[in-house]
Parts: sequence; C-alpha cells; structure tokens
Amino acid sequence: MEEMVRKFLYTGVGLVALTAEKLQETVDDMVKQGRVSEDEGKKVVSDFKEKVEGQKDDVESWLKKLADDVAASMKLPRMVDREEYDALLHRVETLEAQLQTATAEEAGKSVKKKPGGSEAAITK
Repeated sequence: MEEMVRKFLYTGVGLVALTAEKLQETVDDMVKQGRVSEDEGKKVVSDFKEKVEGQKDDVESWLKKLADDVAASMKLPRMVDREEYDALLHRVETLEAQLQTATAEEAGKSVKKKPGGSEAAITK
C-alpha cells in the first residue's frame, strides 16, 4: 500500500514539474513577445512554485488518507511501523521457542524406558 502511495506521489510530483516547465516556457515566450515584463514573468513562476510547495504536505496527507481508506474498505491489514513490526516478530519468535520446548518436553514424558532397554508408552 505504501508503494502505491509513493507512486501516486511521484506521479503528482512529475505532473507538477511538467506544469512548472510549461509555465516557464509560456512565460518566456510572453516576455519575448513583450506581452509581460521579465519581472512579471518571474513573479508568476515564483508564485506558482511557492503555491505548489505550500500544498505539497496537504497533497501527501490526502494521498495517505486515500490509501488508508481504500485499504480499510478492502479490509486489508494496515501498515505497521518498524518498531511495532520488530515487537511482533519478537513475540512470534518467543512463542515458537516456547512451543518447541513444550513439544520436546511432552515427547520426553510420553515414552518411558522399561528395564532391559525397551520403551513403553505412558498413558494418562
């Protein structure tokens, strides 16, 4: 899910960069034609870049919320942070070790040696 958000974000950044490039080209043409002054052209491009930069965090938050909403509607598990993942991994490893110990102990109790070296199962 995080990869999808990242792809959306990169796509958005690419579109903004392309738009900024086209805006710069258009402004440069208008300056050459004398329709706007060089200072006015610079101000238009600068204002656009400032506005885009100011909205970057909002767009990123919106995309993350959208991805979370999609995951929730599809009943997908949510992403966990690294600390939570490590804690869960440790818990699973501990439980697996306890299970192995309990299984080994149970196997040792279920077989008892008879005098003479033969084995007999213990029934409870």
